[in-house]
Amino acid sequence: MGFRTLRSIYIVLLTAKINVLLPFGPAAILLHYLTGKHVRMALDYLSCYMQLAFYTGPTVGGLLNATFGNATEMIISIYALQNGMIRVVQQSLLGSILSNMLLVLGCAFFTGGIVHHEKVQLFSKAAALVNSGLLLMAVMGLMFPAVLHFTHTEVHFGKSELALSRFSSCIMLVAYASYLFFQLKSQPNLYGQIGEEGANEEDSENEEAPEITQWEAIGWLAILTSWVSILSGYLVDAIQGASDSLHIPVAFISVILLPIVGNAAEHASAIMFAVKDKLDITLGVAIGSSTQISMFVIPFCVVVGWLMGKPMDLNFQLFETATLFVAVLVVAFMLQEGTSNYFKGLMLILCYLIVAASFFVHVDPANGG
Repeated sequence: MGFRTLRSIYIVLLTAKINVLLPFGPAAILLHYLTGKHVRMALDYLSCYMQLAFYTGPTVGGLLNATFGNATEMIISIYALQNGMIRVVQQSLLGSILSNMLLVLGCAFFTGGIVHHEKVQLFSKAAALVNSGLLLMAVMGLMFPAVLHFTHTEVHFGKSELALSRFSSCIMLVAYASYLFFQLKSQPNLYGQIGEEGANEEDSENEEAPEITQWEAIGWLAILTSWVSILSGYLVDAIQGASDSLHIPVAFISVILLPIVGNAAEHASAIMFAVKDKLDITLGVAIGSSTQISMFVIPFCVVVGWLMGKPMDLNFQLFETATLFVAVLVVAFMLQEGTSNYFKGLMLILCYLIVAASFFVHVDPANGG
């Protein structure tokens, strides 16, 4: 048992190259208390997603990947809500959706297309279309409160949009629960991995074996998520200080920089799965994560804010809502064929650069624009 534990620690903490950043986590906390200043450090984790996917398959593996990866966003959001930082919650969640859809998926498509340039990579078209539909539903839920507010057509100004947001959030949570039932119980064959039935013996011989057990993978995911929750508080506290000292808009930090840090695990695992030609898991990581944030995490934060007495709503302002709407349309068109190549990945990355530049010159009207 002792040898097994030491081997598990070695595999999880020492084999992944990105874990060279692990010492910076305790260092950030130490410097925070020694200097009394905001330390602009953040750490995410590259954990056991690939190991867990060996046991669960592409569908559940991608779902667990997205769930544990989005635990960071949920923890940061709840902490920020407690401190009344509603715009930080809205912008960081929006940025996480944009980062997963454009940057993470784009880098995965680009890297996988370069490595497998001799063939066309395939993924489940049906699963991609269902996720695209859910993302469009999420855009609809975010758009109506914003349009209601900025057209001044509310029955009770300032109250109707909040009530609509809470009602829509409950509906979105029901829709996401129905999606999970449909995905895992009702129509599981719809989400089968492309080419699974026709896999040849050579592919099966090259298939990697899991290095740790299923419960070890789940345990490590829980431990590392708890560690991220500790660092999340310091990360949220450092946002305003970083904005003042670096002269960077808070909106740019919340929408672009913070999600890139929070999505580091998804980014690395999505690329690794694309390199191994497991694009169904890649889509479960990137698009599945965006779907989970838009249809579960955001409505969940609205309900939690409701319980806390915080006016968290779905009015993300017109600029942010329009950006999300266009991004969802671009991704939906990229996924409709069920194929991937490096050119599609490059297009998604370039789209994300345009979004990043837009938020760099954008002044948030809610914070004094």
